[in-house]
Amino acid sequence: MSVFTAAADQSLCTPLPVLGRDVTVPLVTGGEVTYAALDYAASAPALQRVWDDVAAYAPYYGSVHRGAGYLSQLSTDLFENSRRTVAEFLGCRADDQVIFTRSTTDSLNLLAAAIPADCQVFVYETEHHASLLPWRDARVTYLNAPRTPAQAVETLERALAGRDPYGPALVCVTGASNVTGELWPVRELAAAAHAHGARIVLDAAQLAPHHPVDIDELDVDWVAFSGHKLYAPFGSGVLAGRADWLQDADPYLAGGGASRKVARRADGGVDVEWHSTSARHEAGSPNVIGAYSIASACKALTEAGFDRLVAREQRLVALVRAGLAEVPQVKVLSLFGDDAPRVGVISFVVEGWNSSHFAAALSAEYGIGVRDGLFCAHPLVRTLLGSDPQEPGECGAPEAEPGDAPQLNAIRVSFGAGTPDEHVERFVRAVKELVGVGAQWKYRTEEGRCVPDRGAAQV
Repeated sequence: MSVFTAAADQSLCTPLPVLGRDVTVPLVTGGEVTYAALDYAASAPALQRVWDDVAAYAPYYGSVHRGAGYLSQLSTDLFENSRRTVAEFLGCRADDQVIFTRSTTDSLNLLAAAIPADCQVFVYETEHHASLLPWRDARVTYLNAPRTPAQAVETLERALAGRDPYGPALVCVTGASNVTGELWPVRELAAAAHAHGARIVLDAAQLAPHHPVDIDELDVDWVAFSGHKLYAPFGSGVLAGRADWLQDADPYLAGGGASRKVARRADGGVDVEWHSTSARHEAGSPNVIGAYSIASACKALTEAGFDRLVAREQRLVALVRAGLAEVPQVKVLSLFGDDAPRVGVISFVVEGWNSSHFAAALSAEYGIGVRDGLFCAHPLVRTLLGSDPQEPGECGAPEAEPGDAPQLNAIRVSFGAGTPDEHVERFVRAVKELVGVGAQWKYRTEEGRCVPDRGAAQV
């Protein structure tokens, strides 16, 4: 059984087609401009290929694992084939499981619920909150931000060697930082973990959309990522990896689908036999469209060729970094230094500017969407900014005016396979113009957002 699958765009001169590429937005200065979506690290636009595949399947929608009818069988085949596609995309080992979840956050919380009761968890302060916070019910050792990849490995080795008691351990690490874009030494960290009897889970939310991720080659035990960062719509994610801890744990959610057999006991209670497959942690009617959209995105990226996608993205990274380097007031945030390999994620601050106001000016005056704040990685951003780690603050904009100190948040520009060159070039021009001549409007904070102050005089 099959449904129509769209062909991937193989052109390298242009970005992969994404939804919203022709959307125009109004400018506060008058007129409209094509929107430059440069916030891929938060959510990448869905690939047109993915949307077309989902639309082709929609008329055949049916219940999964629960029906004898043709459409139910078709949907079930589609769902399970999507699992196999994701396993192939991640280079899963023969006995690995692929579990469909809602997001990276959901995936890592699932794993946190499945680790042995006496497991000790090691996590760097540099992690996104999705991989920093789920372990709160475990014994957690938080590791300081390293300043080189080698230091990251050395820090982990010391922590693992000194653990007491020397029992089960899990290391959680990001593949690419959602703040700096820098690549972490995943293979070396996995080797260090295994040498000390620990396991390792890779947060690939920012890595998978930009680089190939091979579980076997990296020798990690689990990988987690989100569909909405991999050019698929919201609401789907993946946890893939070793089955034993997952099979030994109680189901993440109890209900139909996770249960293989349920029977009443003579004493009035209920006996349950749970599945040992991925279904054990997929209770309820599965999100077949979410799973299929992730599989479609995996196919599209594979067919386009990561070597060519990476080469094009690195050209855009070089363009942005060169442009920002020409502006003395701009400071790019980095852990590992200028020469560190990175994906298309760059965070910075601008001297004399509140970052929220700068981001608002990029949007209102140039039609450019970037992110400002602490990027759901508060400890890391505060470390990079040199601010008080106890200073209160949210991911969004603080109440401040341009020039206020200290700088409590930063600006992040991020892009990928769907980004046109013109959008990156417009961003670089806009930064230079704003720093050189200032914004054309004043900005204020309104309900947590920074907006043009239309009641104030134009600057």
